[in-house]
Amino acid sequence: MGKTKVVGIAGRYGTRYGSTLRKKIRDILEKRYSPHTCPFCGHKGKVYRLSTGVWACKKCGAKWAGGAYMPKTESAKLFSDIIIRE
Repeated sequence: MGKTKVVGIAGRYGTRYGSTLRKKIRDILEKRYSPHTCPFCGHKGKVYRLSTGVWACKKCGAKWAGGAYMPKTESAKLFSDIIIRE
């Protein structure tokens, strides 16, 4: 394999698809595989993705719907603040 210093986790695609697309994929994959915090028990690092948009916590067993690559999307954070205010 070649160098993967720039594209990191997306280095598995080799020279295919172009560097710009591999950098975008790198950003998405780093968000997906980074340790997330459970919104129910608050434990960090035990959250994993069951399928697209379905997340679960290994510690408390909670399951919830979230984003495709993140357990809680940016728009969900915004809307939860709005709902709490009203």
